Amino acid sequence: MALLTALQGDYGDAADALRIDGRALSREELLGAATAVADRVAGAPALAVLARPTVETVVAVVGGLLAGVPVVPLPPDSGPKEREHILRDSGAALLAHAVGDAGSGGVQGLPVDPAERAATTYAEPAADATGFVLYTSGTTGAPKGAVIRREAIAADLEALAAAWQWTAEDTLVHGLPLFHVHGLLLGVLGALRTGSRLVHTGRPTPAGYAAAGGSLYFGVPTVWSRVAADPEAARRLTSARLLVSGSAPLPVPVFEKLAALTGHAPIERYGMTESLITVSTRADGERRPGSVGLPLDGVRTRLVGEDGAPVPSDGESVGELQIAGPTLFSGYLNRPDADAEAWTADGWFRTGDVAVIGADGFHRIVGRASVDLIKSGGYRIGAGEVEAALRDHPAVADAAVVGAPDEDLGQAIVAYVVPDGAVTGEQLTAFVAERLSAHKRPRRVVLVPELPRNALGKVLKKQLLTEAGEKK
Repeated sequence: MALLTALQGDYGDAADALRIDGRALSREELLGAATAVADRVAGAPALAVLARPTVETVVAVVGGLLAGVPVVPLPPDSGPKEREHILRDSGAALLAHAVGDAGSGGVQGLPVDPAERAATTYAEPAADATGFVLYTSGTTGAPKGAVIRREAIAADLEALAAAWQWTAEDTLVHGLPLFHVHGLLLGVLGALRTGSRLVHTGRPTPAGYAAAGGSLYFGVPTVWSRVAADPEAARRLTSARLLVSGSAPLPVPVFEKLAALTGHAPIERYGMTESLITVSTRADGERRPGSVGLPLDGVRTRLVGEDGAPVPSDGESVGELQIAGPTLFSGYLNRPDADAEAWTADGWFRTGDVAVIGADGFHRIVGRASVDLIKSGGYRIGAGEVEAALRDHPAVADAAVVGAPDEDLGQAIVAYVVPDGAVTGEQLTAFVAERLSAHKRPRRVVLVPELPRNALGKVLKKQLLTEAGEKK
C-alpha cells in the first residue's frame, strides 16, 4: 500500500501546496528536495530528524520515507540525556537538521537544504517495512521506541479520510509539533496522502489559525481553549468545514464555546503513539461533548476489568480499553519485556487507558489507569468525571484530579483547580457533591494559576501526584 500517494498522483500542484511557518513549497519542489535527501540516506539503518516546525523537517522526513529508511523524529527541546538515548537506542546513523543547526550525540549531521533537487526514482518500500520509530514520553523510565509500519500509517490515514470526509479539496491548518503522531503523521503525511493543501502556522496561535483560511483544523485542547477565549479569531473559523481536537480530553465548556462561536461542534478522536488514531467522531455523525465517538473502520475495541473479565458496554462500567486492528505498532524497539506487558495472550493491545463504552458504541475516555482510575473507600472513580463536574462551575477555568495515597481511603481525591473568579475549595467540594455521588467529591482542593502540561497539552498528572503526596 503506497503511503505518499499525493506526491505520485495527479492531485494538482499549487506553488504553496505546503506552507510551513510562512515558507511555501509545491509538491514537485518537495519531492525534488526530499529525493535529494533520499539519495544521501539510502541504506542507512535509521534517520533521525531534528523535528522543528520547519520546511527542512518535512523534506527530511519525506526523504527518509522515499528511501525506505526508518525515520526517528527527535523533539527539538529534548535534553542531552534524552537525545543521546533516542539516537543510541534507535541506531540512527544520521541526524537531519536545518543548515545552521548543530548535530548531536555523536551522530553524523545531515544538513538539509530545501533548494536541492534530485530526480532519482525509488521503488515503493514493502508495506510491512518500518516507517517510523516514535519515542514515547518516558513517564515510567527512558523513552521507548514504538516501531510503526508503513501499512499501519496508510491504513490509519485511509480510515480517517473516510471518517472525516477528508479530500484533496480541503486545506488543513494546524500548528502542532512535528515529532508526534498528531502533528506529523496526521498533520503532514495526511495531507501528502489525501492531496489536501497544508498550512502549518509555526505556532498554534488563535491569530495564526484565523488567518490561515482552512477548511480542516487540528488542535489540542490548549489550542482550542485559547481560540475560544479569542472570540474574534474564533468567529473567523466559521467558514471551516471541520475542527478536530485530540491528544487530551476537550473540556465540555470549551466544546460548547467553540460550537457557539464558530458554528461547528468539534470532532474529538482518541489514539496513542502505539495505536495511531483508533476512535473518532464522524464528520456526518453525532458530536457528543466528552465522547471520542466510534472505532474507525477495521478497528476493534473492548473493555476488560482488573480480573481479566469482560466489562459490559453499558455507558457506566469502567474498564481498561484494549484494541485490535491494522493501525497497531509492531512492538517496542529492543524492549521484549515491554512488548510482553503491552499485549494480551489473544493479541490485543493494552492501552493502559480506562474508558466507558455506551450501548450505542460511543467511547468516553476516563484517563490513564495509572493516574485516572482512583480507588477510594472501596469505590472505583474516574478522574475525568470529577474534572467535568468541576469545570461546570462558572468560576473554574480548568481542573485536574488525582488520587493521592491515603491511609484510611486508600486514595483520596485531590483536585487541582485553575480559578476564573472568586471561589473556595469548600464551595467546589460542595458543588461536586451536589452533582455526583458523595464518595466522588474532592477531599482536598488546591487552587493553582495553571496546570502543568506537555507539548501536546496533556496534564502532567504524575507531577501533580508527587506534589499531592508531598503536601499530604
